Amino acid sequence: MKIVKTPLEGLVRIEPDCFQDERGFFLESYQENRYKDVGINDNFIQENHSRSVKGVLRGMHYQIKRPQAQIVTIMRGSIYDVCVDLRPNSPTFTQWYGVELNDVGSRQIYMAPGFAHGFCVISDYADLHYKVSEFYDSDDEGGLFWNDPGVAIKWPISNPEVSKRDQNFPKLSELSKALYPNMNGV
Repeated sequence: MKIVKTPLEGLVRIEPDCFQDERGFFLESYQENRYKDVGINDNFIQENHSRSVKGVLRGMHYQIKRPQAQIVTIMRGSIYDVCVDLRPNSPTFTQWYGVELNDVGSRQIYMAPGFAHGFCVISDYADLHYKVSEFYDSDDEGGLFWNDPGVAIKWPISNPEVSKRDQNFPKLSELSKALYPNMNGV
């Protein structure tokens, strides 16, 4: 397994060893000891699977009071995956990182608790598998506006299909007042 560091501490790309031949492939998508050896010590307690079609953009989602560590694995297809650092004490607070993840090359991303997460589908469809360290709670759900000019994510698609909920998430400047009232702006 190969770990690729990103500019944001607590966020790494993971390239599991993949064994392929004419019949297909095999890979271990998670092996606790191997992940702990590279510093991923979270206790993952829930797994989710989502499928989206080309042009769909989901995000930017996070849990407010009980942030989740996540390992996102692309099972099929290709996405542009984005994480925004919402940890107020982080040196990279409010910075974002984006990377193409697909079922051939870079396949996983790990994010420590405190990141907002989103993606857009750039293949005909994409299947994602998530391991998370906290149970999903709709009352604890938060979101950041996917196209906030204050964050300036460079999405690789124009006119994405975005849910009404995701279209109405607040911008970072509004989030910082609500979540971090003792901070003087972002």
